Amino acid sequence: MPRSGELLERFRQVRTHSLRLAEGLSDADATAQSMDDASPTKWHLAHISWFFETFLLRDHVPGYRLFDEAFPYLFNSYYEAEGARHARPERGLLTRPSIDQVLAYRSHVDGAMAEAMAGFPEELLDLVELGLNHEQQHQELLLTDILHLFSRNPLKPAYSAKPTARAADPGPVQWIEGRTGIQQIGHDGPAFAFDCEGPRHDVLLNPHAIANRPVTNGEWLGFLEDGGYRDARLWLSDGWAWVQAEAIEAPLYWSRTSDQRWSEFGLSGTLDVDPSAPVKHVSHYEADAFATWAGARLPTEAEWEVAASDGLPNSGAVWEWTGSAYLPYPGFAPADGAVGEYNGKFMSGQAVLKGGSIATPPGHVRTSYRNFFYPHQRWQFCGLRLAKNI
Repeated sequence: MPRSGELLERFRQVRTHSLRLAEGLSDADATAQSMDDASPTKWHLAHISWFFETFLLRDHVPGYRLFDEAFPYLFNSYYEAEGARHARPERGLLTRPSIDQVLAYRSHVDGAMAEAMAGFPEELLDLVELGLNHEQQHQELLLTDILHLFSRNPLKPAYSAKPTARAADPGPVQWIEGRTGIQQIGHDGPAFAFDCEGPRHDVLLNPHAIANRPVTNGEWLGFLEDGGYRDARLWLSDGWAWVQAEAIEAPLYWSRTSDQRWSEFGLSGTLDVDPSAPVKHVSHYEADAFATWAGARLPTEAEWEVAASDGLPNSGAVWEWTGSAYLPYPGFAPADGAVGEYNGKFMSGQAVLKGGSIATPPGHVRTSYRNFFYPHQRWQFCGLRLAKNI
């Protein structure tokens, strides 16, 4: 099968999966926005269609007409080269178009893409590949954003009726000695990767060890009960200011029950905190404070990636904070045009996470992947594992 045929099949699979994630949501569910960092489900579904319409259909298919002339303004995210756009904090005000109109938009774009892809040259098929990976990112965001929205509802509705299985006891932490000296990280080869994952380059690793698993809820309870959220000595200065300003006292979505046990709100609703499960929805500030309390530190991005390439066990439940800033690799250069805004312009003030989470779509995890968020953000499925010098 030619590459265009393989990509078309994958296009249909990825696009269908996005629709499945939105099944069962009402128009109100899909419209509301719970905070500036989150976007409505309806907006996610429209934006990822806008990406294909704008960068492939509009620019490269003669005679293509936009589904709606107003949609580029409504559903552009942050591409300055594409002009003015609706303010991000006000996406929840878009009561129109309806979810049905957004689904019609998706159908229109899907039909046009199916007709056009057979004639796309390699460079446009590369752009299709980028668009599909971009859609998978939004599939994860759709889940984390709807979870945050439902958490703000006093009824605490469950997104999924599928029960959450209790985790097996992971046992005590085992320390894995990492490789030292000059090693290499970053993407190299023909498979897809985002531009920020390369170029592959040398790094110098000093003697260190990395934990065989992420930190658990039970271990986090020890930090919490030892006064970790009240001890300024454990925190970075900005982190301590954040704790004080926001009255942070536990991971996001944790709350006390009437009998003073800890419960956690998740996609399946509210459950007792599972002490054996990896802790999640913690910020970089919290992760760093916990590591300090535990007499350890966060692994660097390079330590984590080299260990992962050597078979570091990965639970897949949480993205794992590293101690590394999200910065360009040596030799990095963004692509020309608007798609060059995809990653490079965000390389300021953010920290790298590695791995993947329960919300990450299948096939969207690789050792070179560089997720990144600001250090106070924790509505994603963010956790940590420890490292130490040896």
